[in-house]
This record gives sequence, structure tokens and C-alpha cells, in this order.
Amino acid sequence: MKLNRRKFIKSGTLAAGAATVAAAGISSPAIAQGKQEWRMVTSWPRGLPGLGTGADLLAKRITEMTEGRLSIKVFAAGELVPGLQTWEAVQNGTADMGHDTPGFHLGKHRAFAYFFGPPFGMSYSEHVAWLDHGGGQELWDELSAQFGLVSFAIGNIGTPSFGWFKKEINTPEDFKGLKMRMPGIGTEMIRRLGAVPTLMPPGDLFPALQAGTLDATDFTGPANDMALGFHQVCKYLYWPGVQKPGAVQQVIISKAKYDALPTDIQMIVKVACQAAHQDMLAEYNWINAKAAKALKEQHDVKFLTLSDELLIALGNTAGELLVEERGKLDPLGQKIWDAYFKARADLMGLTDGADRALYNARKLPFKYPT
Repeated sequence: MKLNRRKFIKSGTLAAGAATVAAAGISSPAIAQGKQEWRMVTSWPRGLPGLGTGADLLAKRITEMTEGRLSIKVFAAGELVPGLQTWEAVQNGTADMGHDTPGFHLGKHRAFAYFFGPPFGMSYSEHVAWLDHGGGQELWDELSAQFGLVSFAIGNIGTPSFGWFKKEINTPEDFKGLKMRMPGIGTEMIRRLGAVPTLMPPGDLFPALQAGTLDATDFTGPANDMALGFHQVCKYLYWPGVQKPGAVQQVIISKAKYDALPTDIQMIVKVACQAAHQDMLAEYNWINAKAAKALKEQHDVKFLTLSDELLIALGNTAGELLVEERGKLDPLGQKIWDAYFKARADLMGLTDGADRALYNARKLPFKYPT
């Protein structure tokens, strides 16, 4: 699976300075004869598999399903605003929509962590069940409305990797002084084990690894990570991604703009986001399997599992900090916290009895086509 790293980073946040200047010359969204054009900014390099292509597909679907009554123009990271400024762009009217992840915005409200996915939290299928049928979306609506936004899940990376490392990690002590990129509450989890965490946009990660600014990084999984070139610097890829299992990606939309849409277009936007969510997970499952094979066979990457000692240390640390997090939240945040962890406990009963049992059964030594 041949992927060109430069193709995916050339329009990333490294070009943010030039993009800011270019943004000044872009006119307001056109509204003529009942038609609107919205700008959607993303945190992703243009064409990045899954995330970048998912943004393009979502825009295309909305445009086509509304027969051009609402057309969406996509700006990749750095083309209109830097990759970590989608929130600000939507709030200040530079853009109408933002395609990123709630994990980038915990500084706005810590409870956004539970719509992204906290360490050792819900899997993809569990998380979607809570959002769509367990009241999670209604809580997300309530929280987002405080900031003049509407938020929808538009994708999931499945079970991510824990991260790429330049050397093996075997014990909690190996985190001491380790400079690692990580979003969400996982940042504080590894900090408490002695790491030096940071948050960087995707396009900046390879240069940071190459320069030694980072010793390790998480992102999504084999396909994106290979596209961005991590395997050229790091040869150890660790699993599982307990820092953000079932991590949800999002679209944020100006609430005023969304509320002003005709009801049929509102429904089209909502349904297009639901389709985008399923599309992204399916795409990642397919391309990650192929990329994983290529990384192992062609690039000598070592796929390793975190030791039980490390997982227990990470889990204990995550548990302690998540209890502390509840005490820092306002009443709505605490309501979200309570709902998330109740849903996790309820849904794990089914997951353990069904999915885990199937996965264990498939590993037994019986004859089967390969």
C-alpha cells in the first residue's frame, strides 16, 4: 500500500501563516435564489484517508442531496485557518462548519471529553449506541448550544493504536520524560506517569518526530500513520489505544445557521452525518488492515501489545483522574459524566458476553480458510 506523506501534509497547518492571509480575500457565503454556500474548515491535511476524504464525502453528499440548495466548500487544515482553530473559525463566522474532534476542545469545556472518548471508555459500537439511543446526543446538544453550536458525530476511527515509539516501552518508568503527542484526557493520564504530553495538528507530527521535538505520537491507526510517514522515524507501534477507544470525530455547525435552515435540509444534514459516521469506520477497517500488512512486511514495523503492567498502571491512573474530573465539572458536565459511565457499565455486559466471546473463539486452533 503506497502512500505519499507529502501529499497529505503539504496543505496542513505548516501552511497556516499563508492561509491566514488568503482567508482575508475570501468573500462571504453566497446566498442567491434560495441557495447557500457554506464553508467547512477541517483539522486534517487534504486527502488524508478517512478523515480528510470523509470531510470531502460529507460535503459532496449534502450538496447533492439538497440539489445545491446548500453546497459545502471544504477547506483543509491551513487553507483557511490552522488545523486546531476550527472551533474559533465557526464561532467568529469565518466558517459555517468545522470537521474535527471533540478531543481538541477540552479547554472550552471538560465534558466534551465524553463525546470524544475518555481513557478506557466505551468502544465504537457502545459509544454510538449511547449517542443515538441512550440520550447522549441530547446531552451533547445541550452542551454545544451553550457555545452557539450544533454538534454531530461524523466518523469513528475504530480501536486506534496507542502510539508510535522510537524505542520499546515495557514499564511505567519508560514514560518518564517521554515527549508524546496525545489529545483528550489521555494527555493527563500519561503526564501522571511522567510523560511530557502535547497536542499538535496532524501535519506537524512527522517533522516533530524527525526533529526530536516528539519521542512518540498517537494518531489514528496504520493507514493515516503510514500516509504521514511515522514509520520512517518510529519502528514500534503499540496497541491497544486505551487512551481514546472508539474516538468520535465531529462536525460543529453554527447553531444560528443550522436553525435558519429549512427543516428538510436540517434533516439532510443530520442523516448525511449519520452516513458519514458509518462510512468512516468502514473505510478505516478496510484501509488499516491493508496498511498494517504493508507496515509489517515492507517497513519492518514491530506491532506490539502494551504489557499488563503498563495497562494496569494506565488504567489505575485513568480511573483516579476521571473521578477527579467529575468534581471539576459544572452541573451539566456532571450529568454528562454520570450518563456516560452508566452507559459504559450497562453496555459492557453485552460486549463481554458477545463480542469478546466471539473474538476469543476465533483465536482457537481449528481449521478454517485463510
